[in-house]
Amino acid sequence: MSSYGQYCPISRCAELLGDRWTIHIVRDLLTGSSRYNELIRGNPGLSRALLSRRLRQLRAADVVEQTSDGSYVLTESGRGLEPAVFALAAWGARWSFGEPRPEELDPDILLWWLHRRLDPTDLPKPRFIVYVPFSDHRNRYWIVVEQEPSLCLVDPGFDVDVTLSTDLRSLYRTYLGHQSLMAAQRSGEVQISGSRAAVRAFFGAFHQSPVAGLVAAGAH
Repeated sequence: MSSYGQYCPISRCAELLGDRWTIHIVRDLLTGSSRYNELIRGNPGLSRALLSRRLRQLRAADVVEQTSDGSYVLTESGRGLEPAVFALAAWGARWSFGEPRPEELDPDILLWWLHRRLDPTDLPKPRFIVYVPFSDHRNRYWIVVEQEPSLCLVDPGFDVDVTLSTDLRSLYRTYLGHQSLMAAQRSGEVQISGSRAAVRAFFGAFHQSPVAGLVAAGAH
């Protein structure tokens, strides 16, 4: 961390959070990530060496602590960053978000985010499979929901309950709150196939991004 040389609380905060990837790490810890590999998977451009360095800085600042099982959790001061981080999200959604740029449309990170937001509570047991093929990208994904959702990049060999067919831009816009899943289905941007019960269960389990409400509000 470099110092601005100003005795000001904004400067002190910027010194801690202004380094590349730091605020993304805090964002992910605020929204449910706690393991080292989860932080890597949620930020594909973040190297392991840099993540380790950032976590050391956050621990030294008493923003993050490591538990006995190796997880990373926010301290009281770290949790205090939540309103600031979501205020940035609200400003970004209102003033600088707009439509996605092509280089921002990464299917790996989108499916990582999406599968972690699925609520398995009312999904049929013991296993529920969501298959996600994109019309404009060669990658295929399977979300396997057992005790909790996991993401597979190769066919796990189980019968598929729901197929979510779409293009990458449409699923990004739906997940991030530009439109609801129901609206995307009605417009034909997203097609959801499966038995009536399975499709209904998927609608109940699907949760948009934690910032989706801010994106929807920023569009008005």
